[in-house]
Amino acid sequence: MSLPYITPWGYERLKQELLTLLHKERPKIVEIVSWAAENGDRSENGDYLYGKKRLREIDRRVRFLSKRLENAQIINPIDQQNREQVFFGATVRYVTEDDIERIVMIVGQDEAITEQGQISLVSPIAKALMRARIGDEVKIQTPIGEKYIEILEITYDAILE
Repeated sequence: MSLPYITPWGYERLKQELLTLLHKERPKIVEIVSWAAENGDRSENGDYLYGKKRLREIDRRVRFLSKRLENAQIINPIDQQNREQVFFGATVRYVTEDDIERIVMIVGQDEAITEQGQISLVSPIAKALMRARIGDEVKIQTPIGEKYIEILEITYDAILE
């Protein structure tokens, strides 16, 4: 099941990607393909073959982004009323069994950037954190077995970048 939830920031990021593809990258590739087509034999023309391939990739991504943005349900974490539990948009600080503190923000699956601490709503850790409260110890299923984490803090006003 694909949840259409997205933060306002994630929505803007995907929208900017779509606009960049449509108004900058695609026209540039179309120009290269047109130029390459004028150069004769297309079967051995690297610029032409690569350009056509890249156009298909861009068009596929444009269709995907258009559909996702059209169906997206924008949820602003700042508007969350129940700030005592973990829900979509929460920024959670927790500690692992190994005493390692981490901070993650639960975002939509199309906007998650794990390197920036943004995890998808459908990820195992986000699923485990859902509805938990400060002080709760939750079990996370990992490839190497069960792990437990303790929730230290829940906020709804941070943007991790």
